[in-house]
Amino acid sequence: MKTVNIHEAKTNLSKLVEAAVRGEPFVIARAGKPMVKVMQIESRTPSRIGFLEGAYEIPEDFDRMDADGIQALFEGDA
Repeated sequence: MKTVNIHEAKTNLSKLVEAAVRGEPFVIARAGKPMVKVMQIESRTPSRIGFLEGAYEIPEDFDRMDADGIQALFEGDA
């Protein structure tokens, strides 16, 4: 693993970060003593599709429920 001093890290941060994203982590050292390790964060997109499956039931006539009442609201007959 590559070790760089703080000055070099500040000077070449963009290049070092790009290398870390490609899977080449590096260590930043001060006076030869390792201080931090920089590495790519593993992205994990949680799956949300179907997370409520089976938790409720939608009636077959859902799109027609209380159609007369809704129409009355629009026409001012409520």
